[in-house]
Amino acid sequence: MSRRYSLLVFDWDGTLMDSAATIVESLQEACRDLGLPVPAEERARHIIGMGLHDAMRYVLPFLDAGEYPRVVERYREHFIARDANTVLFEGAVELLRELDAAGYYLAVATGKSRRGLERALDHTGLRGVFHATRCGEEEAPKPDPAMLHHLRAVFDVAAPETLMIGDTTHDLQMAANAGVPVVAAAYGAHPREALDAMVPIACCATPSELWDWLRANA
Repeated sequence: MSRRYSLLVFDWDGTLMDSAATIVESLQEACRDLGLPVPAEERARHIIGMGLHDAMRYVLPFLDAGEYPRVVERYREHFIARDANTVLFEGAVELLRELDAAGYYLAVATGKSRRGLERALDHTGLRGVFHATRCGEEEAPKPDPAMLHHLRAVFDVAAPETLMIGDTTHDLQMAANAGVPVVAAAYGAHPREALDAMVPIACCATPSELWDWLRANA
């Protein structure tokens, strides 16, 4: 396995975990429960990876910020109820273990809450594979570059030696803001044309294509 990069930073939802549909359904159900307008799938998918307040402002622009916690709590209840049926994309575990064994620093930069990420790491058995993780509630959320700056500092790795891997325009813009190269996962939350427009170094149509690209080029 070549070593073009030292630090590989993965987004979680829609990149490693096949959870975009679960997120959309959980948000839509939360809105139904509260008698709020139910966002269309495309609009709901757009907020995946965003920070809480940015996401709520985008998907429910008419809602007072004081009402956000009610929506989030109902969303979490629906998401957790579906959690056991939400799985990693096929081949993700094998790839991550290969990269770990090859000596890469592996990290996660996600818009998930810390509580949600810890639950996911336990559920998938990947806690020991990642050397550092950062959540949107701990730094300025995507597309602010703060999470990538933090992770680079942890390992003292320069921007050109860092690679971001994500499925949303928020991931790609965060990488651009941090001066970090990025590979797009075009099978996740955001449409390929939106990802291609941001000119990542690669845009992979399937998980297996992404895994193969990383094995050959990372």
